[in-house]
Amino acid sequence: MLAAGVLVFELLFLGVAFGARTWVQWRRTGDTGWRIRGAGQGQERAARVLLALGLVLAPAAPVADLVGWPRWSPLDAVGVQVAGVVLLVGGALLTVAAQFAMGRSWRIGVDRDERTDLVTDGLYRWARNPIYTGMLAASAGVALVLPNLVAAIGLVAVVIGLELQVRLVEEPYLLDGHGESFRSYASRVGRFVPGFGRLPSHA
Repeated sequence: MLAAGVLVFELLFLGVAFGARTWVQWRRTGDTGWRIRGAGQGQERAARVLLALGLVLAPAAPVADLVGWPRWSPLDAVGVQVAGVVLLVGGALLTVAAQFAMGRSWRIGVDRDERTDLVTDGLYRWARNPIYTGMLAASAGVALVLPNLVAAIGLVAVVIGLELQVRLVEEPYLLDGHGESFRSYASRVGRFVPGFGRLPSHA
């Protein structure tokens, strides 16, 4: 029953975060916001593959549980599952809220010839990448609620994929496009959580 609930929630989350958010962006701007065409650089391709793998494995983890894949017994406890549910639901809500907080600047992927407004208010006052913070929390939540191999691999893929995407793709793009405005912002605001991962104020 728990695994079925996680599966339904994950499918709804992915549908809202990618399907509904894309539709809203297109209705508002005439543009889907997707910027993933083209091969990209090596690190960008690696990030895409890992993030796609993580997104696929999140709903696959409850399916694996339903067909009898074993859970890792040290984590298979009610208290851990409750913490996992909190992370999963909270992370999903944070992801969607942060997506909408970006307004017209919301994108999936990077177009190096395009410049969007730098969003620094709302949720972005506390972390530079609250969408990714939410995704990390949600992935960790799945791995705690259903601690099986599929969920663990999905969490690792999301962590590595987001680190590559943020550090090697998006931050250089933002520094190139916004220069000192982004560097000043990044020197004050943490990468995923407040206070951690701030950039030096001078190159």
